[in-house]
Amino acid sequence: MQNHPTETFSHSYPMPTIALINGHGFAGALMTAMMHDYRIMNPHRGYICLNEVELGVPLKAPMSSIFRQKTSPQTYRTLVLEGKRFKALEALEAGIIDGVGGLDEVVAFVDELKLVEKTDKGVYGLLKREMWRETVGLLDNGDEEPEVKEKVRKQDEELKRNAEQRVKDWETAKAKL
Repeated sequence: MQNHPTETFSHSYPMPTIALINGHGFAGALMTAMMHDYRIMNPHRGYICLNEVELGVPLKAPMSSIFRQKTSPQTYRTLVLEGKRFKALEALEAGIIDGVGGLDEVVAFVDELKLVEKTDKGVYGLLKREMWRETVGLLDNGDEEPEVKEKVRKQDEELKRNAEQRVKDWETAKAKL
């Protein structure tokens, strides 16, 4: 898997980044927002959600890592396995976002945390890269080792064979009824 340069760059960018979520943020849109250091969401409209479970789409290791590292285990489970749609205040309570509001609130957030000054020493990007080492490593090196992919492929084939056999057995039993 070839990674886009900005995927890793956002986790080592030498300045704070803030995603302003002004409406719905589902699947890839939420992943993009999660790649930022902070997230502010419009409190009056929109939901954020990982709906891969509803679509039947698996998360690759780097994608999952973003949520695993940036949310609590309970929130991670709710996002990934339940596909819950969070309104802004629910997302704030769950720790998915850092605040609610629009552009004015983002500017106030930057001032309150003195985020512009945080880059003065020149280590901000290095600190972020270390902080998100797991995700950065997965993005830089692909999502899985070849041995793991092969093992998973073999397990998937075995599951498919077993499922096909169960269907044949059921059809045989049904025909006898």
